[in-house]
Amino acid sequence: MTQGFDNNRYLKIQSEHIKERIAQFGNKLYLELGGKLFDDYHASRVLPGFEPDSKLKMLGQLKDQAEIVIVISALDIEKNKVRNDLGITYDMDVLRLRNEFMNRGFLVSSVCVTHYNGQISADAFRRKLDRMGITVYYHYTIEGYPTNADLIASDDGFGHNDYIETTRPLVIVTAPGPGSGKMAVCLSQLYNEHKRGVEAGYAKFETFPVWSLPLKHPVNIAYEAATADLNDVNMIDPFHLEAYGKTAINYNRDIEIFPVLNALFEGIYGENPYKSPTDMGVNMVGFCISDDEVCRDASRNEIIRRYFTALNNMAQGEGNEAEVNKISLLFKQAGIDISYRRCIGAARERAERSGKPSSAIELADGTIITAETSELLGPSSALILNAVKHLAGIGHDLKLIPQEMIEPIQHTKLTYLKGRNPRLHSDEVLVALSVLSTHDERCRLALEVLPQLRGCQMHSTVMLGEVDHKIFKRLGVGLTCDPAKKN
Repeated sequence: MTQGFDNNRYLKIQSEHIKERIAQFGNKLYLELGGKLFDDYHASRVLPGFEPDSKLKMLGQLKDQAEIVIVISALDIEKNKVRNDLGITYDMDVLRLRNEFMNRGFLVSSVCVTHYNGQISADAFRRKLDRMGITVYYHYTIEGYPTNADLIASDDGFGHNDYIETTRPLVIVTAPGPGSGKMAVCLSQLYNEHKRGVEAGYAKFETFPVWSLPLKHPVNIAYEAATADLNDVNMIDPFHLEAYGKTAINYNRDIEIFPVLNALFEGIYGENPYKSPTDMGVNMVGFCISDDEVCRDASRNEIIRRYFTALNNMAQGEGNEAEVNKISLLFKQAGIDISYRRCIGAARERAERSGKPSSAIELADGTIITAETSELLGPSSALILNAVKHLAGIGHDLKLIPQEMIEPIQHTKLTYLKGRNPRLHSDEVLVALSVLSTHDERCRLALEVLPQLRGCQMHSTVMLGEVDHKIFKRLGVGLTCDPAKKN
């Protein structure tokens, strides 16, 4: 995969910038962490070279100074909200996040349940964490939040919340997903620290939109596509433009809330240390792009990928037409249509010729490989075999997995596991190749070229199952599917 992002530079300058911000506020900083910390696959797709755990590695350089507070909304606990990329509920993800952080040497000091209003499910969650020895705090629903600044910045507002005990200079406030109330937790802590004579600071660490890139840069448009369900809109920060005469990019929610934040800061400290929403950020991503055209191309593919994801969600009774329509409009801003993604046309052409579900992948050198469903293999499994044979220099007519090996697997799937689809999934093909590789040199070579699929773009003319989606995600392949069910 061609790199467009300097990850090493990012690790260096981002950590330095956060250290500077800690020092700016008397050695106590609450850092609101937006986006995903160690599985940021969106960033790695639109910024080739950005590693999914780059932010965690960067913060790892500060872990001796840092502690983590994980935030979850009582509203999300109550409705069993699910993280779609992992298929687990937010309350389960709190425990997953805690374990991940602690396994990497971070101090996770507590969990904060926000929007609390006596929910029984939130109380049950707290009791569960209490039994595990995890400290839990409640932050309550404040009437009129966020516009009633006088009430919010008072003992009946933030002052009514539990004060979260922290001991280190950097407090990282993170959550399983958006809408958790991370910012309110940070501001509540500022109010309560101030009451205790500590003049703490606040900063926001979000990767997107990238404030130093143009408004209509594909990287920023891809962020709008990724948050189409939230109806986020990228905007020029008017406060930054007025204060400094410079263009910076932010998004509507931060810009809309800034006057309220300004009033809250003035209520707590008497003045706001920031002149704009952009000032609050500590994002250095834009200064680490090493090849702008590579990132533009990757982002255009991501916009199209998000479009097909929205279409698939609608076909499965999820999502909505407004999300699809919004991303369609973003195509025009980015100057593309689905033909930009060459694998789509190739897969559809093969499906039209064969009359069978088909797939196609564009390799790093621009080569297009296609495949179709057979009696033994589905379109994704067949495509993996065709692609690795091409990359390993193995003849297309050679059968890497003999039929006599596939048939017993099919028998087990249908007879013993009561499955309906006898064709091998992508994971089953990879296991078969692994078994054969111990005595077949060509299978070993086929497995060794799998890393070359990372960053490649693939399309299927039918929606693939969860297993296939997970395999291609692990391989680093950008997958899109037509919203058509398998026969």
